[in-house]
Amino acid sequence: MAIKGALFDCDGTIVDSMPMWTSCCVSLLERYGVRDAMRVFLEHESLDMNKKCLWYHDNLGIGQSGEALYEELWAMVSDAYDRQVQVFEGCRAFLSELHAHGVPCAIVSSTPTALVEHVLECHGLAHYFQKVVFVGDVGRGKEHSDCYVAACRMLGTPREETWVFEDAPFGVRSAVRAGFPTVAVLNDHDGRDEEFLATWATVVARSYKELTVSRLEELRPRVTRALVVAGSPQQSSQDLLMSLASDADCVIAADAGVNVLYRVGIVPHAYCGDADSASPEAIEWARNAGARLDAHPIEKDDTDLGLALSLARDWAEERGTALRVCVTCASGGRPDHALGVWGVLARYAKACPRLVEDGFECRVLSPAGEASWDLHEEAGTTVSAIALAPHTVASERGMRWELEGEELGLLDDRGVSNRMTGDRAHVECESGVLAVFVLRENG
Repeated sequence: MAIKGALFDCDGTIVDSMPMWTSCCVSLLERYGVRDAMRVFLEHESLDMNKKCLWYHDNLGIGQSGEALYEELWAMVSDAYDRQVQVFEGCRAFLSELHAHGVPCAIVSSTPTALVEHVLECHGLAHYFQKVVFVGDVGRGKEHSDCYVAACRMLGTPREETWVFEDAPFGVRSAVRAGFPTVAVLNDHDGRDEEFLATWATVVARSYKELTVSRLEELRPRVTRALVVAGSPQQSSQDLLMSLASDADCVIAADAGVNVLYRVGIVPHAYCGDADSASPEAIEWARNAGARLDAHPIEKDDTDLGLALSLARDWAEERGTALRVCVTCASGGRPDHALGVWGVLARYAKACPRLVEDGFECRVLSPAGEASWDLHEEAGTTVSAIALAPHTVASERGMRWELEGEELGLLDDRGVSNRMTGDRAHVECESGVLAVFVLRENG
């Protein structure tokens, strides 16, 4: 199925509670004499309930403590959930359809878990959800993607086929930035920025009656997502490896990559290589765990990475799907090997290859595969574009130095170290093959 998991916001998405939340928070602020209470509420809407009350106390000086404000707001909201709040029309039927198709669902909410569970029980919806994730337990609010990523890992579903259903613009944006397909759920009274949501969301729905499983399936391609783990001297972090593996349909170790996977405990679906740099212990571990062993002689024409990519291509063809490949642990410590990696990835441009390491992500663009990349990063993010084939024509928009259908010479440095001027940019490869790097200082 093209939809394998679903993450739902609760307030304003499942239950029509945003007017209630606005009323309760504004009433609480006005009770303590806060001026322009509506503005204060809207400016801090993205904070979870705990942090919201602490901010009110620490910055506005109201209440005996943040905890006391929290208890006061809890009582107001809990009572309102019981008396005022209703499920959006069509939502129950859509949840039932997801359930019938075996799609696991979770709630991701800025409302504490006990309150979410309370409203779900009140309306007979609790059995549709395997998990309730409170953003306060994850760390940061929905202006960051941590909560969606954590919930997706709990469900054990691939990120590219786990849909996020949200009404909050900041939630939709951070979910998209993290690679989730999204549905922006609108209504006629919450006043969400429809133009903004239409720009970011995969689907904008004004009613759950517009949504069916089959419609969402039609919007996502049927693909095999392969993660190839190579064995460069500078290895990726465990967190990155776990994240990439959770998004993959199959994990392939390219020779010494099996050492990396053995270290972090990720069992590959296959090992591919000549065993000149893979430890016998790691190979035996993979064999005992059920991995397919695709052994090759040391005297061969292809690199281990090239053989692993060929194996991934064969698997996708056997399944009748398109191949989407991600490579990691491939570029650090050996500049000669790194240059060869780009050549191999250019050869597999049809598979929309990505190279992801802790400090950067590179996508190989080509009309034969993925021709463009819409970037959603912070303003000032460094972006480099380098031609990997002759006669590569590229366009860059939303950058300090923009290009419009210009030819870049093979391995020319003209596209190095550009910068995004806002939080969105667009890079397109009109012919040839283009490697586009996004450098992330925080890894």
